[in-house]
Amino acid sequence: MKKQPLYKSFGHAFQGIFATVRKERNIKIHLTVMALVIIAGALLGLSVTEWCICTLLFGLVISLELVNTAVEAAVDLATDKWHPLAKLAKDATAGAVLVSAMAAAVIGLIIFIPKLAALF
Repeated sequence: MKKQPLYKSFGHAFQGIFATVRKERNIKIHLTVMALVIIAGALLGLSVTEWCICTLLFGLVISLELVNTAVEAAVDLATDKWHPLAKLAKDATAGAVLVSAMAAAVIGLIIFIPKLAALF
C-alpha cells in the first residue's frame, strides 16, 4: 500500500485536533486556561526558560486530552455495553489528563506566585 503524502497526514492530525475541540468540553477548558497563562506570562514577563516550561506543559496536557478522547472513542466503537475493562481504559486515560493538569497547575503556581508577589 502506498503511503499518503505528508500534507495529508498533517491534515488528518489537524482534523483530529479540531474535532476534539468541537466535541470535548475539557479541552476547551484546558485551552482557555492556556490562553490565560499566555496573557499572564506576557504581562508578567516570563523568562525564556519559563516560557519553555509552560509550552511543554501546554503540549503535555493537550496531548493527553487528545489521547483520552481517542481512547474513549475507540472503547465506544468497540462496545455499547458496560464492561469493567472499558471503564478502566476510560478512567485511566482521564486520570492521566488529571495528573498532568494538576502537575501543570503546581508548576504554574511555582512560576507565577513569586512574580505576582513581587507586584505587591
